[in-house]
Amino acid sequence: MRLITNWDPFRELDSFQNRLASLFGQEPAKLQNPAASPAASKELEVENWRPLVDIVEDDKEFVITAEIPQVRKEVVKVTVEDGTLVISGERKAEKEVKEKKFHRIERSYGSFQRSFVLADNVDASDIKAEHKDGLLKVHLPKIAQPEKKAIDVKVS
Repeated sequence: MRLITNWDPFRELDSFQNRLASLFGQEPAKLQNPAASPAASKELEVENWRPLVDIVEDDKEFVITAEIPQVRKEVVKVTVEDGTLVISGERKAEKEVKEKKFHRIERSYGSFQRSFVLADNVDASDIKAEHKDGLLKVHLPKIAQPEKKAIDVKVS
């Protein structure tokens, strides 16, 4: 049975460094556990991350859907200022457990912020947001624009 894993260029560098060290009679470096030290754990908590978003438009509104799993709605903040919509919050890292040995940590933790410039036809006073199942949906209703009419200008 063959195990399929993601390619990690840093693992390749470690492997190359170990082969080079053994060539010169040195002891190979040990693979570092990213969660082994308290400093590494602290880095995980401070690291900024950017939730992925989709922006969809229909006749009535724009909808921004942001993926924010494991973020409680109490820590999510949606604001509008000077024509810019800002979504911010924080995802806290799990507490370090001494009995567990982490082999890989790929999820990001820490504070996040996404900013979006609003279109001219968005009614900023009527924006609504909902948080459910790890998704934040921000509804940006459109202002009814008067229909544009072509005006014929006579050239003299």
